[in-house]
Amino acid sequence: MQFYASPEQLMRDRSEFARKGIARGRSVVVLSYAGGVLFVAENTSNALHKVSEIYDRIGFAAVGKYNEFEALRQGGVRYADLRGYSYDRRDVTARGLVNAFAQQLGAIFGEQSKPFEVEVCVAQVGAEAGADELYRLTYDGSVSDEPGFVAMGGQSEAIATQVREKHDAGLDLRATLKIAVDALASIGGENGNPRTISAAQLEVAVLDRTRPGRAFRRLIGAALEGLLVTETTSADAESEASSEEPESAEGTESSESSESSDS
Repeated sequence: MQFYASPEQLMRDRSEFARKGIARGRSVVVLSYAGGVLFVAENTSNALHKVSEIYDRIGFAAVGKYNEFEALRQGGVRYADLRGYSYDRRDVTARGLVNAFAQQLGAIFGEQSKPFEVEVCVAQVGAEAGADELYRLTYDGSVSDEPGFVAMGGQSEAIATQVREKHDAGLDLRATLKIAVDALASIGGENGNPRTISAAQLEVAVLDRTRPGRAFRRLIGAALEGLLVTETTSADAESEASSEEPESAEGTESSESSESSDS
């Protein structure tokens, strides 16, 4: 005979279980910027993506258990393809996808003994920054419309605080990427110090509002490394180059004077 547990206790236990699983994952930050929507995730794997494309102007980011949010993503792609084929591509919206995800997550949370350990962001890029749509879904199917940015997984509250202080939807891609990387690096360091995150530890993608048709593209390799170079690093490199120029000039003058003395 099973022990009795009240429905409230069951829901609390499932919520605590899901939150602990999500908190163990590395964080993801999604931000609006002047040119579109930026996705930045801590991810060292080149094959298991936490950021993906759903449809023409819709992107997907998630934290938690990979097999669970990948099942959600695949279901979202099938939903978008079927709706776009049956009606019109413009009928595929982030809001419709979010409703489908919310129903699935809510049913799993309420009916199954183990909830999905996932947190999801669905973003749709608009014609301007004010028209971008960012939706956040939690493990129990709850949906929130997030203006400007979303931080998920790990110590998301601390990361969100860092982003909130500096984020501006009118910034360019380089400045917005720096805000996201600095926020991710602000936690997890020794003695509370910031970490250093390299391009190899990041998964970065954008929904580019200027591109017709499919707006999603990934930033990898030299393109990402070039964006991560800060103005301070560039200034140091220029100062080193300028300090080397006088030496070469002096060497040229001395060689010319020696040639004239020989003649």
